[in-house]
Amino acid sequence: MNATTTRGALLAALACVLVGGSFTANSVLGDYPYAGGQFLRYALACLLLVPVAGRGAADRLRVLTPRQWVRLALLAAVGMVGFNLAVIAAERTAEPAVPGVFVGCAPVTVAVLVPLIDGRRPQRVVLYGSLLVAVGAFTVQGWGRTDGTGIAFSVCALAGEVGFAVLAVPVLRPLGPRLLSATVCAVAALESAAVGLLVDGTGWLRRPDTVETAALLWQAVVVTVVGFVCWYMGMQRIGAERATLFSGLIPVAAAGTAPLVGTGSYGPAQAAGSALVGLGVALGSGALRRARAKAGPAKTGPAEAGLSGERTTGVPGSPRA
Repeated sequence: MNATTTRGALLAALACVLVGGSFTANSVLGDYPYAGGQFLRYALACLLLVPVAGRGAADRLRVLTPRQWVRLALLAAVGMVGFNLAVIAAERTAEPAVPGVFVGCAPVTVAVLVPLIDGRRPQRVVLYGSLLVAVGAFTVQGWGRTDGTGIAFSVCALAGEVGFAVLAVPVLRPLGPRLLSATVCAVAALESAAVGLLVDGTGWLRRPDTVETAALLWQAVVVTVVGFVCWYMGMQRIGAERATLFSGLIPVAAAGTAPLVGTGSYGPAQAAGSALVGLGVALGSGALRRARAKAGPAKTGPAEAGLSGERTTGVPGSPRA
């Protein structure tokens, strides 16, 4: 794995671990108005991201086409505001594990969808790795009580998770990770305010207490500012298919941090699921294949080592291969 892909994988992994931790933070925000909390989170994140958006940010935004602005609005509505709304709605009639299992299928969906959009076949190794990640996510979370409504909203949550990656692909290059993150946070803040006014009326926003403030600050500063930038930087380096593999780390991180606030436990099932997720990520990203290729020359001799090294240069199927 070269330096670019290694850095991209680490950035995507860090982003997903941070997002997993946000599910634990959500557990202490149950009494705070949803839309108001999302507004505060994304508005603060936007304010923090604007100074680091880079030179010429205004010029880059001005040259965006109406179609690209529509895509940004959909990215914020589907992948951010809509995703969180779907999870909350699903959990009204389903246990949290149910939407979590559906969201864990995002790597499989992206592994099929992105290549089809590009007019190419899905890569089998990425697809197999995605399936392992999905099985691992299911093992970590298990399955819970639900009904038709819970399943329907869980499917919407899956669509939101997929949209967060797929909708960003065409606008990532012209904007870059930092400006893209700042822009979608601004749009999401406006959309959250609109949802709050429509659903909660004048009570859509209130002053959070100390615990709620800490949770909102964690979500805004760590999960959104750091997490979003790391996610899009990782996706820029290794592509949407391989980056989405790391979303399997979200339930792993959630399961690992839940005991810290007394909202869950970590046992053998979580450990086994975590191992499956790790194996799926290693397989789908090509790390296992490259590790075997590096280990092979020591057993086969210098001549074969040179051939093996030539065959494993770059990342097959990667935009940077």
